[in-house]
Amino acid sequence: MAELVQVVRDARGVAWLRLERPEKHNALSAEMLEQLEVAARGLGADPSVRVVVLAASGATFCAGGDLAWMRAQFDMDDDTRRRESRRIATALGALSDLTQPLIGRIQGNAFGGGVGLASVCDVAIGVVGGKMGLTETRLGLIPANIGPYVIARMGAARAREVFMSSRVFGAEEAVRLGLLSRVVAAEALDDAVEAEVVPYLSCAPGAVGEAKALLRALSGQVSDAQIDLAIDALAKRWESDEAREGLAAFFDKRAPGWSL
Repeated sequence: MAELVQVVRDARGVAWLRLERPEKHNALSAEMLEQLEVAARGLGADPSVRVVVLAASGATFCAGGDLAWMRAQFDMDDDTRRRESRRIATALGALSDLTQPLIGRIQGNAFGGGVGLASVCDVAIGVVGGKMGLTETRLGLIPANIGPYVIARMGAARAREVFMSSRVFGAEEAVRLGLLSRVVAAEALDDAVEAEVVPYLSCAPGAVGEAKALLRALSGQVSDAQIDLAIDALAKRWESDEAREGLAAFFDKRAPGWSL
C-alpha cells in the first residue's frame, strides 16, 4: 500500500501529520482516510507527542473526496456504501479526539473534505490567495459526513452562508466564517505555525490535554447520533438521480442538467 499519509516527529515532541498525495491534490481516497485515522489514533496514544501539525504536500491542501472512489459507490450495496461513507467521519473523529492541540497548516485550496479537515483543527492558518468551499451540492451531493464538524466549527448561522450554495470563498472570508484563525503570506506560513506550536512546549502536557477535553465538553461535542444522521442523509442522497447526474457531468466535463 502506498504511503499516503506521513508522520514525522521532532525532538521537541511536535509531530507533523502530512497528506502525501499531491499529484491528486490530496483528494481523500478510502486508503488515505484509513491511513489518516490510524496515524491520528497512534499519535493520540503517544504520550511523547505534545503538539500535532496537520499539513499537506503540494500546491493544494485537500481537494475533498476522491471522486473516482465516490463514483464507485454507486455500484456498491447499501451496507458497503455506508461503510465506505463512514470512513471520512471516523478519520475526522480521530483527529478531533486528539488529546494534543492540532494546528492546521492550510497551504493551499481546501474543498469539501478539506474544509472538514480544517474544521477539526484547534487553530488553522491559511495563506493569502487560498480558496475554500463546500462544493458538494454542485455535484448533486451534500456535505454530510463532514457536516457535524464543520457546523461545530463555524456555528449554524455562519454555516448557512456557504453550506448549501457550493460557493467558493477566499481565505480572508474563511477567517470571518470561523474556519481559519488567520491568513498569512505563503512565505510566512511556517513561522506562523511555529508561533502556535511554541507556547504549548512550556505547558504541562497533561493539563493541556485535560483543558482541551473540558473545552470540548463545555462547547458540545459531535455525537455519534449526529454522525449516524449525516451518514443516513448521504446514503439517501446517493440514491438520487441528481447524484448520478452530477458525478457523470463532472467526469464528462460538462455542465449538469440543472446548471444555468
